[in-house]
Amino acid sequence: MSEALLALRDVGRRYVTRRGLVGRRTEVHAVDGVSLTVARGRTLGLVGESGSGKSTTGRLALGLEPPDSGTVLFEGVPLPRATTPDWRRLRARMQMIYQDPLGALDRRLPILEQVREPLDVHGIGEPKARGEKALALLRSVGLRLDQGRRYPHELSGGQRQRAVIARALAAGPSLLVCDEPVSALDVSIQAQVVNLLVGLQEELGLGLLFISHDLRVVRQVSHRVAVMYLGRIVEEGEADLLLQDPAHPYTESLVSAAPVPGRGARPRIVLQGDPPNPAARPPGCAFHPRCHAVQARCRVERPALLPLRDGRLAACHVAQTRAPFLRAAS
Repeated sequence: MSEALLALRDVGRRYVTRRGLVGRRTEVHAVDGVSLTVARGRTLGLVGESGSGKSTTGRLALGLEPPDSGTVLFEGVPLPRATTPDWRRLRARMQMIYQDPLGALDRRLPILEQVREPLDVHGIGEPKARGEKALALLRSVGLRLDQGRRYPHELSGGQRQRAVIARALAAGPSLLVCDEPVSALDVSIQAQVVNLLVGLQEELGLGLLFISHDLRVVRQVSHRVAVMYLGRIVEEGEADLLLQDPAHPYTESLVSAAPVPGRGARPRIVLQGDPPNPAARPPGCAFHPRCHAVQARCRVERPALLPLRDGRLAACHVAQTRAPFLRAAS
């Protein structure tokens, strides 16, 4: 069994909002009781609609935001408080790849200098050897020396994202949190960056938390998949099983919208309306106002995330007894 690298245990994060200068304060639970594990050398895909809490979960995983409840563990040890020396040392082993590579890079510095910067910050290697290390990192992600001498605005989107990956690898991390790393790229470039990440994982034994709303990409990179809705995990399991035979109605709707190469058309489940306001959650199951399989119990009783007979987890009252809608059509 793969070694646990990152573990979130019942983690929660809430924000306080106020409407107007003197409006009533309202708590918004962006992440509510989330438990996840990323194994060494494996990829956990985290999917869901915009506003479901995926990016907040990624920031909590790296200690960029403190949880209001629960614990984040890295190699079995709770994360130190952010900005402390212990946390800064640990951050060398936990890196993030952002959605917008141009925004993640310093437009005033050449790419090669930015790839070298983590080596200088963390004091890795001899100063004279850091330039050679930075150049080797560029080559490992498919960039040339002349491209390393350019500024971010002089590179294509795919080249910039490769530079971001090279910089993230500079300090020798064990964990990468990838927050929509290919959503801003053309489809052909997406495939190149995804293949690069998969190859680097196999070569370096990296653990990946891959955050995306695109199931086609998640299907390519993930060993396990967790589905998030309104701040909570509603289904989790092995990627092939979950994506081929979803148990939760929300997962079914997401899978029905993602074409599968080599298969016939699937019945499309169109979700009605938008996700509810996180500050005013519906009673019972938060998904019940949009669910095509809703029952009376769903409107009053919140389902727990429980194991099903096939080993996956699902937070659904009817998942144990109802044949998933897509099963007969797959």
